[in-house]
Amino acid sequence: MKQILLFLAAILFSCCSSDNEMKAENMEQKMYITIDGQTQSVTLVDNSATRALVEKLRQAPVSVTLSSSGGFEIWGALGFSLPTSNQQIKAQPGDVILYSGSNICLFYGSNSWSYTRLGKIDGLTESELRSFLKAGESNISVTLSLANTTAIKDLTSTPSSISEDRIYSLNGQRVTNPSHGIYIKNGKKTIL
Repeated sequence: MKQILLFLAAILFSCCSSDNEMKAENMEQKMYITIDGQTQSVTLVDNSATRALVEKLRQAPVSVTLSSSGGFEIWGALGFSLPTSNQQIKAQPGDVILYSGSNICLFYGSNSWSYTRLGKIDGLTESELRSFLKAGESNISVTLSLANTTAIKDLTSTPSSISEDRIYSLNGQRVTNPSHGIYIKNGKKTIL
């Protein structure tokens, strides 16, 4: 009888444990990075730094100015500090990293250092990352947010005046040659 009870307890424990693992896997927090009217999603890791960042972004989006450095990243000051859990890691293209507790680094190349990992930009090739992150440039305006929202507050045109050929960025600027991303076309958000 004792063996049967132990067996049932083990089955119950493994079932509960699997449910919790599945819930943890399904609870992905996204952050969005907007540069020059293009927005990309970032899947955040779960650590004290990202939890603090999410709390900050719940209050309002954060705008920062980043510059290229070392031929592998754009980085700059966040304007506030986050908790660190630094580890020696090799950052890869697409990684979003916290450096020294108050600097954010967006990687388009690789580098090994003691960092706190924040997340990874979703679905871009290394070439697309270099273009999106404006590799090699300085004074890049970057907005971090939790909601994939637009800067367009209201559409005041009548439907007959909306041209099918016109595509706008999420900041409301007209785009003539859109790359991969989310845009406004015919008055609605569209993924291209």
